[in-house]
Amino acid sequence: MTQKNASARVTSSKPSAPPPAPESVAPKKPAAKQAERVTAVEMGARQREISVSEFFTKNRHLLGFDNPRKALLTCVKEAVDNALDACEEAGILPDVTVRLEVVSNGQPVAASQANRFRVTVTDNGPGIVRQQIPRIFAKLLYGSKFHRLRMSRGQQGIGISAAGMYGQLTTGKPVKIISRIGPKAAAHFFEVQIDTKKNEPLVHENKQIDWEQPRGTQVALEVEGKYQKGRASVDEWLEQTSIANPHVKLTYHTPEGETKEYARTYHELPPQPREIKPHPYGIEFGMLLKMLQDTKSHTVAGFLESDFCRVSTQIAEEICKAAKVSPEAKPRELKGPAAETLYKTLQETKLMAPPTNCISPIGEKAILSGLYKQIKGEFYTAVSRPPAVYRGNPFIIEAGLAYGNRPQDQNKPQQPSMPKAEGEGEEEDSELARVIRYANRVPLLYQQSACSTFKAVLSTTWKNYGLTQSRGALPGGPMVIFVHMASVWVPFTSESKEAIADYDEIQKEITLALRECGRRLGLFVRRRERAASEFRRRNIFELYIEEVVDACNRLKGGKLPKEKLKEQLQKIANSRTGGMKTDEALGKTGAGPEGLPHSIIVTAEGIEGETALATQVEADQQAGTAPGTTPDPLAMPPAADEPVLKGNVAEEARTKKSSKKPAAKPEQVSLFAGKPEAKQKSKGKSSQSAKTVARRKPK
Repeated sequence: MTQKNASARVTSSKPSAPPPAPESVAPKKPAAKQAERVTAVEMGARQREISVSEFFTKNRHLLGFDNPRKALLTCVKEAVDNALDACEEAGILPDVTVRLEVVSNGQPVAASQANRFRVTVTDNGPGIVRQQIPRIFAKLLYGSKFHRLRMSRGQQGIGISAAGMYGQLTTGKPVKIISRIGPKAAAHFFEVQIDTKKNEPLVHENKQIDWEQPRGTQVALEVEGKYQKGRASVDEWLEQTSIANPHVKLTYHTPEGETKEYARTYHELPPQPREIKPHPYGIEFGMLLKMLQDTKSHTVAGFLESDFCRVSTQIAEEICKAAKVSPEAKPRELKGPAAETLYKTLQETKLMAPPTNCISPIGEKAILSGLYKQIKGEFYTAVSRPPAVYRGNPFIIEAGLAYGNRPQDQNKPQQPSMPKAEGEGEEEDSELARVIRYANRVPLLYQQSACSTFKAVLSTTWKNYGLTQSRGALPGGPMVIFVHMASVWVPFTSESKEAIADYDEIQKEITLALRECGRRLGLFVRRRERAASEFRRRNIFELYIEEVVDACNRLKGGKLPKEKLKEQLQKIANSRTGGMKTDEALGKTGAGPEGLPHSIIVTAEGIEGETALATQVEADQQAGTAPGTTPDPLAMPPAADEPVLKGNVAEEARTKKSSKKPAAKPEQVSLFAGKPEAKQKSKGKSSQSAKTVARRKPK
């Protein structure tokens, strides 16, 4: 113990460990030199002007060139839009050819794997004057549509020039143009590019060539892109274009070597829209100030009358009186508070809505023709709303429906189905409806959720019309919803023209058009459901006919004519369950155009079946050309006295018979007019009495 304590004492007597040294303080670095200040003179020297071409070169996504797949579609779209506008303005039925070719470096590349394509669009339009060709295709914000208040596909003068600029950025290749204004004129060939710093065209080649086409324009672009079928593709865009433009003949050569032809099914040009003057409700204060400086009128009253629509001499004087401005005052001297008072007075004055002859709607018949041509369904309808106004700009909303099985569903092999128990119904189709949107006859494939059209479709209560719909979703079922807006100035959400802005006036008109289509669809669905119910009743009756015949035969000792009794019982079953009307409503007879057996097409005049329109479409699709046309690409509409293709004799007779009856409103038409059972019963009685009389007659 003593040794242990001693050792403990020795251990404790050791000096303690020295305290840790204090952390070394880093020496202060010398303060960095203060950045040199830039003077206003130096900042001013760095300022420079940029052109619109230079701006969009760095912001090409604003024009729809944000990815290769979308960029390829945008190039095709802009070229086709220009071709259709030119043909329609010149009064020529458009014949447009679109060709996509893979550009490779000598090695064959599959279209789905290629990243460079040549886009060639050819039309039979009026052609372009030689002096204007470089500026049209190689200068942004240059064109004839921006300053005119009339309906057109292009509006800004950017599209085709931007496509050429994109090709120049991605491949370095110029735009190649061939144009000819008439058979006797020479065809001119150009190779142009854009000087992005000056926004001016650079002409690399200009010469006269031999071209087999007597008149028209051809544009060729070599761009970087990606080809892929399906939704939001070039194929889908061209298909939707043919739906809204049934007067156009489209020929599409795919990069895979296929050729798709969209035949012309409507042989009339749309009405030519006329240019109108601005409406006072559609201008801002700054625009009014500019118009006061640019006007050619010498008085304020003359300015109001000549530079605006719906302003007469009397109204112009009343506006000047209310604004306390002299009618004889000079417009250029009107500034400041006086101009602002004049502007407020213009907005408060009650004026007529602007004229609507500046708009060229598609029309109900043309919409039905386009839908029937491309979409195989059971029911079609189209509605055109009366003209409306937003911000002083007139517009028209058109809507359509195609209800029934789609082409891809019809091509699928039919799987053998299990027999259903009595009363068991078919399962509802889980497929959602498809919405196709248009603005001035141009399909809109992107930014669907941001578009006013799509929002209006979602807000419509489709359950009221016999369809299934989840909350905040599209209705269920095999249906295509068609919505078109025609206006002198479509309020797009961006320069890429992919979605319509959400104005209250526009969404209200779209909703009203969709409701009218829904009411007609609901009528058709109820008619079909009633017919299906009657058909099930008939099947139940027919199950026991054999038993009834055998029982009656046994009672008669086997001497009863079984076939005759069976036939009579079947006639009674048919008469009690709607007869031929049930078969026609369900498409059991096999009559009518292929893909649309005994369907119902609803127009503004009422409900019609198997119209001559459907027959005409079928004939055009089989022939591939319009009746009475020639191989001349400059073919004009057929003459008024040309014969119209008819269906068979039975269809003709039914059409004549139905035409004699006054058209009824859709809500007043039912599957079985009046009291069907009573009618069928009386008919049966008359036939039975006739047979009885025939038996009683002596031989």
